Amino acid sequence: MANENTPLLSHGVFSVVGDGETTPRRTSRDALADDSTTSPKASIRKLNTFFGVMVPTILSMFSIVLFLRTGFVVGHAGLLQGYLMLGVAYFIVSLTILSICAISTNGAIQGGGAYFMISRSLGPEFGGSIGLMFFLAKVCACGVYVLGLVEALLAVFGQDPASGQASGLRVLPQGYWFTVLYGSVVLLLCLLVCLVGSHIYARAAFLILLVVTGALISILISPLVVEPRTITITHRGGDNHSQSLSYNVSYTGFNGTTLRNNLGPGYSTDYSTNKQMSFSTVFAVMFTSCTGIMAGANMSGELKNPSVSIPRGTILAVLYTFIVYVILFLLVGSTCERALLIGDYGFFQRISVWSPFVLIGVYCASISAAMCALIGASRILHALALDKLFGLPLAPAAITSSSGNPWMAVLYTWGLVQCTVFAAELNVIAGLVTVFYLLAYAAVDLACLALEWASAPNFRPTFQFFSWHTCLLGIVSCLVMMFVINPVYSSASIVLLLLLLLFLHYRSPTSSWGYISQALIFHQVRKYLLMLDVRKDHVKFWRPQVLLMVANPRSSSQLITFVNQLKKGGLYVLGHVQLGDLDLLPSDPIQQQYNFWLSLVDKLGVKAFVDLTLSPSVRQGTQHLLRITGLGGMKPNTLVMGFYDNSYPDDYFLQDPMFCNSGNDSCNNEGDDFGVDLPSLQAHFGPVRDEVTPRSLAPDEYVGIISDAIKMNKNVCLGRYFHRLLPSEGKGLRGDGAGHTIDVWPLNLLRPSTGASGYADVCSLFLLQMACVLNMASGWRRARMRIFLCVEAQSSSTPASEKADDQGRTEKKQSFQELLNKLRIRAEIKIVPWDVVVKLLDAGGDDSGHSHLGDLDNLTRTPLPVTQEFLSAVNGLLRENSAEASVRFLYLPRPPAVSSQYQQYLTQLDTLSRDLGPTLLIHGLTRVTCTEL
Repeated sequence: MANENTPLLSHGVFSVVGDGETTPRRTSRDALADDSTTSPKASIRKLNTFFGVMVPTILSMFSIVLFLRTGFVVGHAGLLQGYLMLGVAYFIVSLTILSICAISTNGAIQGGGAYFMISRSLGPEFGGSIGLMFFLAKVCACGVYVLGLVEALLAVFGQDPASGQASGLRVLPQGYWFTVLYGSVVLLLCLLVCLVGSHIYARAAFLILLVVTGALISILISPLVVEPRTITITHRGGDNHSQSLSYNVSYTGFNGTTLRNNLGPGYSTDYSTNKQMSFSTVFAVMFTSCTGIMAGANMSGELKNPSVSIPRGTILAVLYTFIVYVILFLLVGSTCERALLIGDYGFFQRISVWSPFVLIGVYCASISAAMCALIGASRILHALALDKLFGLPLAPAAITSSSGNPWMAVLYTWGLVQCTVFAAELNVIAGLVTVFYLLAYAAVDLACLALEWASAPNFRPTFQFFSWHTCLLGIVSCLVMMFVINPVYSSASIVLLLLLLLFLHYRSPTSSWGYISQALIFHQVRKYLLMLDVRKDHVKFWRPQVLLMVANPRSSSQLITFVNQLKKGGLYVLGHVQLGDLDLLPSDPIQQQYNFWLSLVDKLGVKAFVDLTLSPSVRQGTQHLLRITGLGGMKPNTLVMGFYDNSYPDDYFLQDPMFCNSGNDSCNNEGDDFGVDLPSLQAHFGPVRDEVTPRSLAPDEYVGIISDAIKMNKNVCLGRYFHRLLPSEGKGLRGDGAGHTIDVWPLNLLRPSTGASGYADVCSLFLLQMACVLNMASGWRRARMRIFLCVEAQSSSTPASEKADDQGRTEKKQSFQELLNKLRIRAEIKIVPWDVVVKLLDAGGDDSGHSHLGDLDNLTRTPLPVTQEFLSAVNGLLRENSAEASVRFLYLPRPPAVSSQYQQYLTQLDTLSRDLGPTLLIHGLTRVTCTEL
């Protein structure tokens, strides 16, 4: 078969901190050979675990916290709470790493890092919203790193805070606007590197790591070499920072007293922001060191073996950084007084064996982290733009240079980072960065949890050290810490996430990524279908479950729309039979048609399933659908068909502007119909029947379908003239149906009975229930419901008999009103005298030209044969009393038991319902009414 040699699904390969190549590469060798769109510049997978994962992850996690905020954390929180913060942060990170490893080893990952993982796992709504949030987190993180670098520069080259004068190397003036200026210059330098060649950073990453490691080693050996000393710290104070404050602090070297003094917390005012510190604010700053765990996963496009390198490299990098932080916390807690840790972010330079080396390490770590964040954020934005989830606002971000560098995305990102630089204080935006990253990590855990719960067969990650328990614990941990850090930021970020979700949901982007929602829905629906036991059905909760047989949607779209309003939340299936024999065909022609029918359902806006079958005859095909459509307790209980007559139908596609518009609309909706555009949809469904088109269904076969459905205990509805219900420019009743009328004739007009039983049998009550269901639909809620009772006068015309007739009519009306009250049906009862019509019945029972209908409805009664004159009179009575009705419900009698009378039965139904307007003839077998609570 043609599909047996289909290549694997293609995956694009994007570099996050590489050269920015965005050309998709097929994962199958065969696909590579015949894919003409693959660029020769596609990136080559050549990085191993160390260079591709460990180096970028370590650099991203060290960033500026290692050199500039280690003392800040220990000084305010103390050594014990500092270790608690470290443990909580790495616990959350470790749970997220398990999810990252699981997802990243389940398939090829393109550019965009966390965005790609979440979007391809959870679908476009979650992927787009979380991806944008993660982009904002990267933007804020880049601002943190830039401000950290500026802080380190001013600590060495800034003018003396005490004198405010330049002396020696301290020549840079200080102040808010100067800090913004220096940050803008540093950011501009990062921008130029990203625009000219971001590959420079990727190639220099290892050298930067060597420099940072050298600076770290110098810090670790300093307590063994440097003698205790007194250090003078000077800060600007006062309301406008015009005054200076100087005081002396001590570096004691390894000292037991210093260690004991630093064990407990000592939260005080932060000298850079003049704000009181607390556990949450200090943790927010410290957690920025844990925001680089995805740097290795983002390099998957350049890794030789990403399924091995990502888990191994990420875990080793996290263990390495954790050990380094544990040692550093103990080192500073046992050698430095608390006042030194709190009063000087850059105290490592003062206690180092060679301070310039520490300074170089600070600069390298800060500039490395800033450029990595800028490059990573721009690649996320570029991936969002390529996926076209947010439309025109992000469209320019998809533009790349000739070498594949997304320079417009870099400019977008640079502009947003520049806005964060105006905060001018690292600690101010650290909380926002932490909240955004925690939300992104929670989303990664959610993606892994959803994949695990969905139990999809294709979710087979090579990394097995995770479970739904770790995913759920990771989500809860992230959300709890978000609100501990900053409830306002956390609430605002979640609200923003929900707004983005709603925007993308209503925008309804179509993708071929796969929707986790579909897998989860399938999993849950299967479970609930098993619980939906048909043996527990109760009449109180009965609802229509409809199978509507459709020959050609061009002529029956109005009926499809009407039945959608009649289903009352029940199952609704569009059935179609294609004539043919599978033995004579090379393949099943039905499979290729489903997309066209599903696109039709989308166009009409109905909530329906589609079930198609191939059969030698329509009758056999309908039997198949009645038997096998649905599952468990969700199977059709009602068959609906269009009426069989000799009129030629109208083409609805030529009346509705949505179907007849061409050109521009089809272009605008390109890609929104799963490959089925409007011209293809119109071409698939052939023209409506005309005088030269042979019918595929004979009259006897049509009545046989009705008979089969009744034998299978299915209710039957025949719809006629529904093309008159809906105007050519509309698709249904507007508003709530005010001004419309629903007429119900609950008497079997082909087997008249004026007794009480004639209006209270199962079929009559089924008519009332269906009319009531329609009256409850949103488009018919305020429509007026009328029930017509046909009564016959006494034979004599004396005043006494007329008085008795009036009294009998009143009693019958009251009796029927009591029934309606018990059934909670609000309707107006109309009494219709039909003495003239009844007189046309032939009481002699001559079989010539007569049909003994209704024998199976009530075996205890002798059926009254009907004549053509009687049927014409009944039709006139219906037209006279229901001329203004929007829709009519009529009693459909059983077909005759003898197939030779099928044609006559159909002729009688045609005469009965001719020229009535929208009419539904119904035969109900199900007890659907209940007077109990």
